[in-house]
Parts: sequence; structure tokens; C-alpha cells
Amino acid sequence: MTADASPDTLTRFLLPAAGVRGVAVRLDETWQTVAGRTDYPAAARELLGEASAAAVLFTGHTKVDGRLSIQLRSQGNLRGLFAECTAAGTVRGIAQLSENQDAPRDLRDLGDDALLAITIENPGLDPREPQRYQSLVGLQASRLAEAFEDYFRQSEQLPTRLLLAADRERACGLMLQKLPGDEGDDDGWNRVGALFDTLGESELLATPVLDLLHRLFHEESPQTLTQRSIRFGCSCSRERVESMLQSLGQQEATAALADGVAEVRCEFCGQEYRFSPQQISELFSQPKVDVDAPSRLQ
Repeated sequence: MTADASPDTLTRFLLPAAGVRGVAVRLDETWQTVAGRTDYPAAARELLGEASAAAVLFTGHTKVDGRLSIQLRSQGNLRGLFAECTAAGTVRGIAQLSENQDAPRDLRDLGDDALLAITIENPGLDPREPQRYQSLVGLQASRLAEAFEDYFRQSEQLPTRLLLAADRERACGLMLQKLPGDEGDDDGWNRVGALFDTLGESELLATPVLDLLHRLFHEESPQTLTQRSIRFGCSCSRERVESMLQSLGQQEATAALADGVAEVRCEFCGQEYRFSPQQISELFSQPKVDVDAPSRLQ
């Protein structure tokens, strides 16, 4: 195994004798950029970091040609959480909280109305109509990793282990899944699971990916399949903001004018878009721009 090419990396690997495949992610600068947009309280920051790491992990586990997102909504203190990774390896994320509140440490405290979903959006034959696939994830577990473990066991019918962790400096994740069929020896999954159980969140955060794989699984002769760099990236654009303004309708878009200008700020990257009264008027004298609308008006 070679040295980690970048601290912000998605690594796919194989434990051939055990018949187990795995994905590992470590986000340093990428996570600091995502988390640095807002001064999140501790629990919300950790949960957003775990969701960001999970979104990257899942793009390494599932074929994604467009983007994969994790969304969590509730009527409690955590109003919403969104983390997204694209096929190009860009990540963005945001958490929304009730005023002066933090997210609960236990997901079961979000309330009965809470909703956790994984959405995959791939390009369609018509670029204006992407193909979307959404799966709901049960929230009977206390931690995000446990909820996703249960989801993959039920949806893919394959034993799965998952660990997620985040602090101020980085967000990390490790996912193992038994290969389908009779791959590997009879005791392979149990053996690898016992090794996985020795890993804690602090070690996951402190250890570079390839060092971690060697430390945990050196007797299983781990094979690195692919590595790719991950970076922060936002898909906002002036065209998408124009689409959002058009969806509001001319009366509401015009009402957003303050001191002769309408300002729209992307909540993910902080980019500001400004529109004059004339530009607002022109938006409604031309055909609607058919692209997804991003951030709300600020």
C-alpha cells in the first residue's frame, strides 16, 4: 500500500481472503471549509461532519454519476441538515437549527416526525430532467452510523459495518461490507468485524487512512482499489438563482428589492448575487430558466 496522496481522500479497498470490501474517507481542509461557513455548536457540527463523511463514503460504495445527498429534517432543535457529494468529488453541507439551540446527541430525540433520506441524482437522457432515487432511513438508532448500518443491512441484504466521526479539524468514516455470494472464507466476516470493533472514533480521526487500514487489517493483506481527492465545491450559479427568483413570482421577487437591489446569498458557500429592479423585470419577460433553484433569499 502506498502513502496517502492527500489528506482529503476517498479510498476503496478490498480484504480478499475475508471476502470484504470497504470504503474510507478522511476530510481535513474540505471539512474545515464546510464547517467554517457557520459557527455551529458542538453537537450540530459533529453531526454535519458525520453526514458529510457518509455522503462521500456512499459515493464510493454506490455508482453515482451525478450527486448523492443526505438530508435530515425535523420539527425539533435541528430543523434541517444537508450534506452532498458529487461524482466530481466536491462536497458541501449545511445545518439549520432553532435559535440558540444545538442538535440532540441522540437521533431518537429528534421526534417522531424526523425524516432521514439518501437521494441519488444522476443525469437523465434529457439534461433538464435528472433521474432521482430516494431512500428513507429509519431513525431507531441513536447515532447516524448505526442508522445507516441498519439501512444497508435491510436494503442490500448484506452485513455492513460503519463508523463515522468528526471534530473541529476533520471528518472521517470507514465502511465495511461483505461481498455478495460465497466470497472469502467462512470466518472472514466475523474476523474482520472483531478487528473493526477495536476501532474507536478518536483513532479513526487521528490516523491517516492507509496507516489505519494496515494497523487494523494487515493480516488480511488489504488491497487498495482506488483513491481520489475530495474538495469543497458549491453548485450555486447566477442561472440557478434566477430560476429561484422566477419560481417566487414577479410580485414576491420585486418585494425582495431593498435599497434598489435584491440580494441572494448562497447558504453553502456565501456567494452573493445582486439584482437591480431592471434585472428583476427582465427575468419575467423571458422564458423560465429550467435549472434547480438553490438558496433562499437572505
